[in-house]
Amino acid sequence: MGQIVVTIMAKAPRPGEVKTRLCPPFSTEEAAELYRCFLLDKIEQVRALKTANPAIAYTPVGGKRYFEEIAPDFVLIPQQGPDLGARLADSFDQLFTRGYTGALAIDSDTPTLPTHFLEQALDLIATPTIDLVLGPSDDGGYYLIGLRTLYRELFEEMTWSTAEVMPETIRRAEVKGLKVSTLPLWFDVDTPEDLERLRTSLQISEADAARHTRDFFKERAE
Repeated sequence: MGQIVVTIMAKAPRPGEVKTRLCPPFSTEEAAELYRCFLLDKIEQVRALKTANPAIAYTPVGGKRYFEEIAPDFVLIPQQGPDLGARLADSFDQLFTRGYTGALAIDSDTPTLPTHFLEQALDLIATPTIDLVLGPSDDGGYYLIGLRTLYRELFEEMTWSTAEVMPETIRRAEVKGLKVSTLPLWFDVDTPEDLERLRTSLQISEADAARHTRDFFKERAE
C-alpha cells in the first residue's frame, strides 16, 4: 500500500459562520471558540497517527492563512463545490492527484472520537479487498469516509444532513459492487442536546484526550 492521507474537513472558526445551531446557549463568539477547540483537538489526534499523512480541506478560501498557522505540518487543500458532496468529491480528487493511494476524510465535530477508530480505518483502507470505509454517526450521517478510488456517485445528489446519508451511501456502493467496511458508531456535536453528551464523553474518555475542548468547558465552569 502506498501513502495514505487523513484529511480533516474544516471551516475557519469565524463567529456566525460555525456551530450556529449551538446559539443559544452560546453566543456566536463562544460557538466559534468551541469549534476552534474542536479543530485543535482533531489536528492533534491526526498528527499523532503514525501511518498516515495529515491534511486539511479548508473553507472558505480566505481561511488558508489561519490553517497555515495552526497546522503548518499539514497538507492544505481548498474545499471546492456548491454542497458537501461536491466538496468531498473534489477533496478526494485533489488528494489522489497528489499521488496518495488511499484517503480518509473525517469531520471536525467529533472531538472525543477514539483514536483507535481512525487507526482501524487506516488498516481497513490499506486492505485491497475493501473499497469503501465508513464511520457512521448516530444521526444517520458519517464522521469518516475512506476511499482508494474516487466514486463520484457516492456524493452526487445526496440529501445531506439527514438520516438517509449513511444508508443511501451504502446502497449506492452495493449497486456499484463495492466492498464496504464500517467502523463503530459515534456522535458529532451539532445541537444544544449534543453538549451534555459531549460533557459525559469527556468525563469517561482518557484524561489527555480532547484537551482543548476540556479547557473550554473548564474555563466556563470556574
